[in-house]
Amino acid sequence: MTGNFSRIFGKTKPVIGMVHFGALPGTPLYDPDIDLLASVRADLHALQDAGFDAVMFGNENDRPYEFDVDTASTATMAAVIGELKSEITVPFGINVLWDPMSSVALATATGAHFVREIFTGTYASDMGPWTPNAGEALRYRNRLGRPDLAMLYNISAEFAHSLDQRSLPDRARSAVFSSIPDAVLVSGQITGEAAALSDLEAVKSVLPDIAVMANTGVRHDTIADVLAISDGCIVGSSLKVDGDTWNAVDPERAKDFMDRARKARG
Repeated sequence: MTGNFSRIFGKTKPVIGMVHFGALPGTPLYDPDIDLLASVRADLHALQDAGFDAVMFGNENDRPYEFDVDTASTATMAAVIGELKSEITVPFGINVLWDPMSSVALATATGAHFVREIFTGTYASDMGPWTPNAGEALRYRNRLGRPDLAMLYNISAEFAHSLDQRSLPDRARSAVFSSIPDAVLVSGQITGEAAALSDLEAVKSVLPDIAVMANTGVRHDTIADVLAISDGCIVGSSLKVDGDTWNAVDPERAKDFMDRARKARG
């Protein structure tokens, strides 16, 4: 494992719980009557109380997504996370969909430990042609004085089709060689949809020394199988009331999930 990943998570196969913000100011679904701070605080404490190894803040409800996120969204996330900083007791990460530069900037401003994003590849997507720039994002991270900020690379983008004809394992190997990720993430096609276990296994087989994590769709009944292959996972929808991505975190579902994860890790 890379130094950043090991420093943050040790030898644990981390289970990272998502704290989904409601739609942010300027986005189509924004509702000024929703108390963003209260809803984010409730989800944060539910995940921490359930024993999650880390949490990640994301703007999942800022649909339709953008590649260059409005400053108001990033600023609002910074304000809310800043209010909650003294209440965060576990490592935390940032994902500003689908904007690597905003993710790195927000992580720097809030003192986050890691970011998740699409940093490499070329895609046809629901948002149009998608060509992220890992070199730009990594240089920006270092210019901001955060070489310790772990970079989690999602190499199978949701809501998109890779235009790269190489196999997923070959794309993963190439990303590690050329772009220096701290972890490689394998996803399903959309939020809440599972990555194929065969894809996880194939990527891990060619990256034995790099953390490979399941990024989407991990469920209570699959967590043991996922952790038998991968080096950890990120989970959101399965923890929500009725398993619905857009609902609040259900404390009982979250606790049950982590109980199963701890049992799977031995």
